[in-house]
Amino acid sequence: MTGDKAAQAVPVFTGRRWFFPSALIHELDPDAAGSGRRPRRTARDWAVDFSCFLLAVLVGLAAAEALAANASVPEPLLFADQVIGALSCAAVWLRRRRPLGLAVAMVPVSFVSETSGGAAVIALFTLAVHRPFRYVAWVAGVHLALVPLYFWWRPDPDLPYPASVALLTVVLVAVVGWGMFVRSKRQLMLSLRDRARRAEREARLRAEGAQRLAREAIAREMHDVLAHRLTLLSVHAGALEFRPDAPREEVARAAGVIRESAHEALQDLREIIGVLRAGESDDAGRPQPTLAALDTLVAESRQAGMEVALEQRVTDPAAVPASVGRTAYRIVQECLTNARKHAPGTEVTVAVAGGPGEGLTVAVRNPPPEGRVPPVPGAGQGLIGLTERATLAGGALDHGPTPDGGFEVRARLPWGRAGTGTGAGERR
Repeated sequence: MTGDKAAQAVPVFTGRRWFFPSALIHELDPDAAGSGRRPRRTARDWAVDFSCFLLAVLVGLAAAEALAANASVPEPLLFADQVIGALSCAAVWLRRRRPLGLAVAMVPVSFVSETSGGAAVIALFTLAVHRPFRYVAWVAGVHLALVPLYFWWRPDPDLPYPASVALLTVVLVAVVGWGMFVRSKRQLMLSLRDRARRAEREARLRAEGAQRLAREAIAREMHDVLAHRLTLLSVHAGALEFRPDAPREEVARAAGVIRESAHEALQDLREIIGVLRAGESDDAGRPQPTLAALDTLVAESRQAGMEVALEQRVTDPAAVPASVGRTAYRIVQECLTNARKHAPGTEVTVAVAGGPGEGLTVAVRNPPPEGRVPPVPGAGQGLIGLTERATLAGGALDHGPTPDGGFEVRARLPWGRAGTGTGAGERR
């Protein structure tokens, strides 16, 4: 839950917020959407609102001039029409707060006032942008139904009646279509935002699942490795229980075996905290590979057609702890598999170096492939498991692209001196 909150707290817009509509920023920003506050206008909103206000004023002035030129319009009616038109132009600044209320109010106002026609069209466009289609359909339908009646009541002196009705109908339909197009683009951005967030959540769940499976594998390997030693300890302890009169030498020998088995079991328990059991279920019962099996792994990869260069500079391979050797082996195995999938035909370099007290370093590098490689399904669970394995072993693992476009995995594993213990198990 903490990771989800941290991910949601990241701001969506880190650059030019002024370039986006405030309503869109309000929807995309989780903090702003959850606060319940009305979005503040951005610089773009101020520019668009001023342009809409100016357009409404220009249309109103043109209509007022046409009314003034009509001698049949009385002076009081002309004055009332101009007052209503001025109030309608001023109401354009409220179009973002009350798009539905403004559009509904402009239906009768624009029918009785010719100078408020521009404000009515802008209100209809705003309604199409900010509200669902059912509201737009009702308001636009009423406007279209009143168009024939409007020109019958106020015929245009320059255009015939059918042309006037057709022209205003086309304008209203175009305005509604434009507004719905803008709304659909914003809805598309919101849907892409939701898909991206769902993908991030699914990726986090997959990573957590991979870590959970890796930790569950610890329990399986603990059983495989420790069962033999603990069973041996139980057998010798049972022999002492049933043979209390055994000779002193046999008792001492059995006690020594018990002490040695308990010590080795404790050491294995400490070391195995950082060991994850990789491999399929049919590997059960087989001996786990160590660093000594690295040559065999490289030879198998070469037989499969890979070019692998092995640089092993380990002072004493036989002294490498079993858990560290298994971890190094699994890291190299996974890296060779990834190189075979993602960079086929390239030469893979495997470098292993270290000594007692210095630690063990494993580095696997491959150059970029020649040509385009088809994408391979996978979400990186292998690297997640390797990172968890190295971390629990008391070491660390880094991976990423190289400057030349290739890929490198580098791991550092603990290798203590003889008698000092290894890994994180010695830390209490």
